[in-house]
Amino acid sequence: MIPEIQSQEKVRKPSSGWLMLVVALLMIAGIIGLCVRVATNSSGLSIALIVLLFLSLFIILSGFVAIEPNSSRVLNLFGKYVGSIKDNGFFWVNPFFSKRKISLRAVNFDTQTLKVNDKHGNPIMIGAVVVWRVSDTFKAAFEVDNYQDFIHTQSEAAIRKLAGAFAYDNMEDTGEEFTLRSSANEVNEMLEQEISERLAMAGITVIEARISHLAYATEIASAMLQRQQATAIVAARAKIVEGAVGMVEMALESLNTKNIVDLDEEKKAAMVSNLLVVLCGERSVSPVVNTGTLHP
Repeated sequence: MIPEIQSQEKVRKPSSGWLMLVVALLMIAGIIGLCVRVATNSSGLSIALIVLLFLSLFIILSGFVAIEPNSSRVLNLFGKYVGSIKDNGFFWVNPFFSKRKISLRAVNFDTQTLKVNDKHGNPIMIGAVVVWRVSDTFKAAFEVDNYQDFIHTQSEAAIRKLAGAFAYDNMEDTGEEFTLRSSANEVNEMLEQEISERLAMAGITVIEARISHLAYATEIASAMLQRQQATAIVAARAKIVEGAVGMVEMALESLNTKNIVDLDEEKKAAMVSNLLVVLCGERSVSPVVNTGTLHP
């Protein structure tokens, strides 16, 4: 299990950028005025002021930052983390801050279809959908090298681990309590928990994780289909035989109760055999009409 690292995120409240925008506009007006003055009366002092204002304006403009809803900026000052901006709006920060954009929106990630072995070693194809968002900008920016690649790799690792812990299906000779196919809700909950634990160190919150694709691998799909069909046929035959035995029993009991005909054990056995053939046969039978007596 990957240990969770304590958060060091610092949410910063920057100053509004509109005031500094007014200052920048005044500086532009001053530069224009000085340029006009220099054009009419060249002065070394005016030229120096123009250069100074240009440099100051460039520095001020580099401090503006516009943040849209569900977005953030991670601020660094010469390699030192100074805070994160999560509010949306138009702001002005220290021009020497480096500003890294990290989205706080929910992201839908569809994993590749992976070929793995289930609990019994059967090769299966499995894929999942993971819905996630960044909740801790410090961890996403500094605890992992690339948090998006980290999410993809750890999600696929969690899927492989889960697939290897459960059988694909509950065959009649295994008796599995939970399987990938029949216990979808439980498996999805465990998958979400496993991925959440792995991504916690990157400051990622998993909103939902569920299996989107599940099938036997190509090399055994045909054999497994035949096995499932055979199981279904056996179950259907057992149900037919159970019903046929009940109908034969009811027929014999009705004949005996109403004294319609008196059958000895040999005739009862023949009647039971004939009825079972008629009721359990796959094809319609051709009846043979006995025009003689019951006893030879």
